[in-house]
Amino acid sequence: MAQPNVHSSETPVKPRVVTVVGASGTLGGLIVQALLERGVRVRAMVRPTSDRRKLDALGVTDYAVADLNDPASLKRAMTAKPRAEAVIASAAGFTVHSRRTKRDSSRTDTEGYRNLVDAAQEASVPRFVLISILECDTATGVPHFSQKYMTEKYLAEKRQPYLSLRAGAFLDRAQDVVAAKIAKGVFPDIIPGVPMSMIYSVDLARYAAQAALDVPASALNRNVDVCCEAPATGHSVAASFSRVLGRPIVAKPVFPPIVLALTPLLAWFRPSLRDGIAVLAWIRKGGYVSRDAQTQKQFFGEPPTIEDVVTHYCRDRGLI
Repeated sequence: MAQPNVHSSETPVKPRVVTVVGASGTLGGLIVQALLERGVRVRAMVRPTSDRRKLDALGVTDYAVADLNDPASLKRAMTAKPRAEAVIASAAGFTVHSRRTKRDSSRTDTEGYRNLVDAAQEASVPRFVLISILECDTATGVPHFSQKYMTEKYLAEKRQPYLSLRAGAFLDRAQDVVAAKIAKGVFPDIIPGVPMSMIYSVDLARYAAQAALDVPASALNRNVDVCCEAPATGHSVAASFSRVLGRPIVAKPVFPPIVLALTPLLAWFRPSLRDGIAVLAWIRKGGYVSRDAQTQKQFFGEPPTIEDVVTHYCRDRGLI
């Protein structure tokens, strides 16, 4: 006689656990939301000074309080029970919160990330998903870009299984001002006339969740460009907004030409602006464009068009 199935619906299924580093940030919160929608138990790694209210509102209850510059706290976070099957790292030293708390952004983005990789490797975390930056390997000496490439190289050196998502320029910006400008008929154009590969942060969050949960282990240990199917200028993005909204939207430079011309002087008098100015100078050279669309297609499906992204954004912001 056949024995009854004792592993049926009576046996509770343990939820999958993913640790999100930088969970209280704008992108981190979207990654948390994407994971929760997949039924994942999220362990939100936050600093003691982080504002948890948005995470609480999403239903997060599992917190790991740690700092990238505190290896002991990272060890506790990576070995917390139940063990996480993946860590997604979206923290960045150059955030507004870091400036408020007077953190050394360069140290966080270099030593801090090495500390995180070490902790993940020592805890035998099965996969490390890094939110990186498009073309970081070609941006030698460019702040924030070059640090991401250093982390990619360190992950490979330490043999920590990883997937690096090299994200394009954010359509919605870190602190989104686009919706308010669009309501006034303007798309804020950071670098007029220069094409960039772009991405919507909601799409990046979804890719990060897929990278943590769906990509087979045999496909790890590589870098993946994630962006729209083709680069776009500010004018072409404005034209997409015009078509989607059915009214004229014009691209307007964020920085007047005279300001761009004076950036070397601004960097001299305002050292705090130097990193941002160096990034803008590199982007103006036209290097912020993906050279590989096939890997994204293989892992995450057809890349969206700019018009797809603009439509999604407008719906999310209640513009249509």
